[in-house]
Amino acid sequence: MLAGMGPVAGGIVGPVATAELAAAVSNAGGLGVLGGTGYSPRRLREEIEKVRALTNKPFGVDLLLPANYMAGVDRKTSDLRELVPNEITVGLKEILESLEIPWVEAPVEPTVQREPGSGRADAQMEVVIEEKVPVFASGLGSPDQWMDRLHANGIFVLSLVGNVRNALRVADSGVDAIVAQGTEAGGHTGHIGTLALLTQVIDAVSPIPVVAAGGIASGRGLAAVLAAGAQAAWCGTAFLVAEEANQPTAQQRRVLEANAEDTRITRLYSGKTMRNITNPLIEAFEKSGLPTLPMGVQDIAIRDVVHSLREAGRDDLLMNAAGQIAGSLSEVRPASVIVEEIIMEAATILTKTLPDAVQVELD
Repeated sequence: MLAGMGPVAGGIVGPVATAELAAAVSNAGGLGVLGGTGYSPRRLREEIEKVRALTNKPFGVDLLLPANYMAGVDRKTSDLRELVPNEITVGLKEILESLEIPWVEAPVEPTVQREPGSGRADAQMEVVIEEKVPVFASGLGSPDQWMDRLHANGIFVLSLVGNVRNALRVADSGVDAIVAQGTEAGGHTGHIGTLALLTQVIDAVSPIPVVAAGGIASGRGLAAVLAAGAQAAWCGTAFLVAEEANQPTAQQRRVLEANAEDTRITRLYSGKTMRNITNPLIEAFEKSGLPTLPMGVQDIAIRDVVHSLREAGRDDLLMNAAGQIAGSLSEVRPASVIVEEIIMEAATILTKTLPDAVQVELD
């Protein structure tokens, strides 16, 4: 399964998993998943239509449904920066100064009026339901409030979790499968290793199918999680270096050049724990001890930082999400080749290690 990756390169471009990448993975025999985060409802609908024009195979859409998005924001303001405590802005300015990067304020963006109880992805969820997308994946949070409508429209529902507590929560909501994502994964991730998390989630939510995520970019990784009881693998970093990935060349090159120790978890870019290829900005932020704000508000807090980096030509300091498995990636290839090589290697390993009767069945 292709992880439905949204923007992972500091907002330089849109989602990584666009229609071209999702369709390529589905056509190769995997499950392609669109990264819906970052798209307006209109653009999301267009991407769904594009996927359908490129493949007749099943595909999915991934959206983030964070429970605390813009927590504490209950008023309108003419300048979103007013929502950020002054001490945090001062601290961020000092960090940029230490890196010899001039502080340049981004253009003012007013808030959008929100109805009580409305969430970040409500409008996108309406598109997913109206389009009867075959698979929906909630990359963060629970799809509980939409579950009845999703199932009524024939949509298979996946939910990503980083601990057993949340696995039990989404299991109670009625999801069809759970993706147990270990800390090795790129982007938003938790603190528990993939195999330790996978086996505990399987035990906790059986008989709900469990998919493994985090650190899987080869047939060896796929065979390992299948042997541990997973029904499938959810792969992100492996496809950051696919030809069809919507990734800037510089960010893609950093993934290829990274080793297993070149990533770290930070809350700098979104307010939630995110594994990123490390850089001097992340190191300075983590050393500073500055607190982070809830998701959404943290985006506002670093908006001037991101704008300053772009103005200074320092795209190397922007968000560059990737997992620890980046150390095993060495070239850009078509998504179809990545899928085929993973599956062929896993099949070879499994048929060598399984009893003859099972080998016959696999054949």
